[in-house]
Amino acid sequence: MWTLFSTLACTSSLFIGLILDAMHWEGSWMIYLVGIILGGLEITIEGLQELMKEKQFNVDLLMIIAAVSAGIIGDWREGALLIFIFSLSHLMEEYATEKSARAINHLVNRQPKVARMILANGDYQLVDVNQVTIGDRLAVFKGEHIPTDAIILQGASELDESIVNGESIPQLKQQGAEVFGGTINLGNELIIEVNKEQSETVFSKIIQLVEEAQNSQTKTETFIQKIENRYVLVILVGVPLAILFFHFGWHWAWNESVYRGVNLLVVASPCALVASSTPALLSAISNGARHGVLFKGGTYLEALAEIKSIAFDKTGTLTTGKPNVTDTFWTIPEEEIIPFVIGLEEKSTHPLAQAIVRHWPDSPKEPLLVEELTAKGIQSLHNGIHYYIGKKLGSYTEPSMIQEWKKQGKTVVYVERNRQFVGAIALRDTLNPHAKEVIHYFNEAHVHTMMLTGDNPHTAETIAREIGIHDYQANLLPADKVRFLNEQKQKFGKTAMLGDGVNDAPALASATIGIAMGEGTDVAMDIADVVILENNLSKLIYTHQLSQKMKHVIIQNICFSIAVILLLIAINLLQILTIPLAVIGHEGSTILVILNGLRLLKNIA
Repeated sequence: MWTLFSTLACTSSLFIGLILDAMHWEGSWMIYLVGIILGGLEITIEGLQELMKEKQFNVDLLMIIAAVSAGIIGDWREGALLIFIFSLSHLMEEYATEKSARAINHLVNRQPKVARMILANGDYQLVDVNQVTIGDRLAVFKGEHIPTDAIILQGASELDESIVNGESIPQLKQQGAEVFGGTINLGNELIIEVNKEQSETVFSKIIQLVEEAQNSQTKTETFIQKIENRYVLVILVGVPLAILFFHFGWHWAWNESVYRGVNLLVVASPCALVASSTPALLSAISNGARHGVLFKGGTYLEALAEIKSIAFDKTGTLTTGKPNVTDTFWTIPEEEIIPFVIGLEEKSTHPLAQAIVRHWPDSPKEPLLVEELTAKGIQSLHNGIHYYIGKKLGSYTEPSMIQEWKKQGKTVVYVERNRQFVGAIALRDTLNPHAKEVIHYFNEAHVHTMMLTGDNPHTAETIAREIGIHDYQANLLPADKVRFLNEQKQKFGKTAMLGDGVNDAPALASATIGIAMGEGTDVAMDIADVVILENNLSKLIYTHQLSQKMKHVIIQNICFSIAVILLLIAINLLQILTIPLAVIGHEGSTILVILNGLRLLKNIA
């Protein structure tokens, strides 16, 4: 809160001071001084704390000295401007830290809170999920979350496991299968037995991995941060020594020596150097926001330009996340059977059923009384004829093309009439319309591309081959994604991760830069460093190009700033530079650097 107040106070003072300057009021320097005090107090305290605890000088201290020195030579306005830039940077850093803390809290809130424990006498009792231990038996009704990792003792049901594997198609789990806490029971009642401590569940591991990754993750240091300790130390020690050298070495008068020393402090203060990055970062962030890409800090945009590898989640990222009908086969006329198919599937909430109904929106339908067969399909008896759609029930030889569909990673739904095969429908999660374009762009840019998915190997191989991605890994849990991502970082260097689900959160946090799709989960967007709105994958290309442009602008600014400082120092040593000209040269270079950074507000070519 104080950082926000100090930044606003410094901004207000600077603005008021400029107005009073325009009115030629001689007391305007007092307004600038107030801005320096209010905006620089926290900076001064932090600089002194770092000096006392870590024995390191930073630009914070030099900023205060430079600001005061500027005032002493008569230009408090420059001091106020310098403090404004630094207080704004501190505000952005504080905001990013708060966002990270909120992300962890959001994950914790997604954990199941209660469990339905089965007592010795067979009764149910709701208990806090933290009270359950290994060996406890729990009941999970339809529509409820699985409270913790466990083994199914009785029952069979389809579970929505998207929270741990990101897959939209439910998974059939039968007796003896392992279920994960946080997933949703879509079918009949299950009796499960707890097989892990709460701290060891898959969902708990997600939270632990995110916390570890965020705690170990460091921001990319800018050029200024890398050299600031040495730079400040050289200036602080160098200016007094220079004054002594001017007097005793070159035999200048004390007045001239001190004058040149103060002049040196003015021209050597890194105001333009500091401004080399901040305006460029802010302009690029604004540019990205205008194009539907949100950054949580300039360092993430800077890091994106330097990635050597990028990993993609599949479902909801490279694909739309919704199954669609891709192929059909019928042994009888389609118009004869489709009304019964729609009559059956419109009564189901299963994602595959909804996709089938969407595929034939204008088809007539038969009003049927239906019965769901747990984990199999849906059936109806109509005018003495048995209609069924779902997994294969009858004993018949299916067409060879169905096996080809399965090899292509497609889900096959069988249509039977009186237990006889009459047709089949193949469905698959369809590609994001921009997936091929994005993968081709990064391949051409010599950035290694990889897909990390919880889906089966057949589907993963088909998608990877279709879009031209370099590598893929399938059947992955969140911890597996983190492991493969860390291998990518060791092999290639800086690595980005693009995902949309809760299961992607640990990988997003572990990556050099995490990128979330805007229609994904809140947790993914909170964890990620960059959010692409509207699930428009093509914006990733623009974002990468913007980051590269920003990097070039910052390098230009740094080189220009250093060149101006060296030039002004040389002119000062020749005893040509006056203090007013030093201020003009120093402030002019700062303005030029800022204007160059503001070019990033325009659309890039």
